[in-house]
Amino acid sequence: MKKPLTMPEEMQPRNITRADLVLIEGFGLEVDGRMKTVFPTLQAAEKKARALKAEFPMLQIKVYDAAEKTRTLVELPPAKAIPIEEGN
Repeated sequence: MKKPLTMPEEMQPRNITRADLVLIEGFGLEVDGRMKTVFPTLQAAEKKARALKAEFPMLQIKVYDAAEKTRTLVELPPAKAIPIEEGN
């Protein structure tokens, strides 16, 4: 037997982030040309961008500064070379 569908008394507000709205403050995380997340500080945005880039190095990740209207490309630090010992 199916249970009857119950509707909540109050609808929960939806947390909508619209891509067509322009940021006027804060720092945005842009992934492959699409704005994904907004952060209040540059340090928070860069920390998340570096973590995301380390996990998915193939993505193009930029931090957008709304006040200056500039984008900064996030790159991984160069990997340390490990010498390979040749056999005798």
